Amino acid sequence: MKHKHIYIVTVIMSFFVGIIGTLYVVDDLKVETPKEDLKKTSVEITETNTLKPAIDKIYDAVVLIETYDRNKRGIGSGTGFVYKVDDNLGYILTNHHVVDGAENIIITLSSGEEVEAEYLGSDEYSDVAVISIPRDKVLMVAQLGDSSDAELGDTVFTVGSPLGSKYMGSVTRGIVSGKERQVTVDVSSGSLLIDVMQTDAAINPGNSGGPLVNINGEVIGITSLKLVEDEIEGMGFALPIEYALSFTERLENKEKIVRPILGVQLADTTNSYILRSYRITIDPSITSGVVLVNVEKESNAAVSGLEQGDVVIKINDDKIEDTASFRYNLYKYSIGDTISITYIRQDKEYVTEVKLTDSLK
Repeated sequence: MKHKHIYIVTVIMSFFVGIIGTLYVVDDLKVETPKEDLKKTSVEITETNTLKPAIDKIYDAVVLIETYDRNKRGIGSGTGFVYKVDDNLGYILTNHHVVDGAENIIITLSSGEEVEAEYLGSDEYSDVAVISIPRDKVLMVAQLGDSSDAELGDTVFTVGSPLGSKYMGSVTRGIVSGKERQVTVDVSSGSLLIDVMQTDAAINPGNSGGPLVNINGEVIGITSLKLVEDEIEGMGFALPIEYALSFTERLENKEKIVRPILGVQLADTTNSYILRSYRITIDPSITSGVVLVNVEKESNAAVSGLEQGDVVIKINDDKIEDTASFRYNLYKYSIGDTISITYIRQDKEYVTEVKLTDSLK
């Protein structure tokens, strides 16, 4: 029994000696890590598809536009961008409807500085306007591109002030969704077709007049319109920059954009109310074209033989669908041009020529 107790004590002592020896060896094998090796290593992350370089080329050229009436009450707000400078002025492009009716225009630069702008001119039909600020207030001039170079699916972005100053300088990204689209807009004298580019970049109230920009940082359009219907999302529109620039020189010089006048009043063939009010009846088989509900005496239209009740179906070779397409095709031509008009009178088709002028005669 004595030997058994000695054996048990020996085993227990050997167990503890083994544990102590193991701890000693492990502690002896520890390697002290130099403090300098514990420093954090910085990691640089590069984003290859960022738009930042393109945004940097346009951002400071974009301005918030706020308009006021004669009593200094706010009318509305929109966006514009500096597209040109000379020795004295910086010229800003925006939409006509942004500055329409304004007695006072205040622009806010990307720096936050407010500057009073001068209205130079605008055109309701093209929805283009030009305002100016002192040259020394300009932070950047936008680089202008060519919308015809844009392809479907190209990346584009907008810079603007949706909902006013609170979200000034917002950037939205999308693609070119369509080219050579036509949309109908209402103007004071009726409706008009406008050629536009389509994009799915978000365009909201306050974005109007701002730039649509390609990935090179070049302006290829002016955001102008948006389909606002619950069932439609991601359909925004921009005026091609070349179209807008075709008016700027005259607007900079405070010239009015003058368009041809025929001396006629128009109605769509489907507008039964107007036709009844003028006591005009047309053949039910005629579903497109425009009806001349009134022709001014001694106007060029009257001299060319056009009469009340005639249905115009073509201007030169362009088919006329309605009043919007009539104006669209008429305004392709300049004062002094002569156009041919195809029309229907009492179920017969006729053609006449009209010289375009800027007055009724």
